[in-house]
Amino acid sequence: MNQETMFRKMTIDDIDRVFEIETLSFSLPWTKEAFYYEMEENEHAYYVIAETQEGIVGYCGMWLVLDEAHVTNIAIHPDERGKKLGEQLMKAAMDVAKDQGAKLMTLEARVSNHVAQNLYRKLGFQNGGIRKRYYSDNYEDAIVMWVNFNE
Repeated sequence: MNQETMFRKMTIDDIDRVFEIETLSFSLPWTKEAFYYEMEENEHAYYVIAETQEGIVGYCGMWLVLDEAHVTNIAIHPDERGKKLGEQLMKAAMDVAKDQGAKLMTLEARVSNHVAQNLYRKLGFQNGGIRKRYYSDNYEDAIVMWVNFNE
């Protein structure tokens, strides 16, 4: 069944579900408190929610600072992966960033996460360098990727 996905700005009421998806998706999940901080304190934070009739299926967080958007985290619930939702969500986040005046968007991905890297390249991101030992769980390097919306 092909269900419609809607995208909207995250609210504090979404934190429990976002935290659930976060813990299912990452070996170093953010804490629930970190998401509360993002919603209540961080004036640069903007989170896009992906929602179907089943409820919240994913989210993408970013910090909008001057003319740059830095993706902090993006995840799709494991049961919903493989349905192009990550691509749709990333496109929605890119649209928000552009609407908010961003000229560039950047993110980090594990060097071993080729699925994510391939998605980002498909959306126009290019390799920007390596952050050595970026991930504290296993000290894996991160690849930094950028897209310039003006190119």
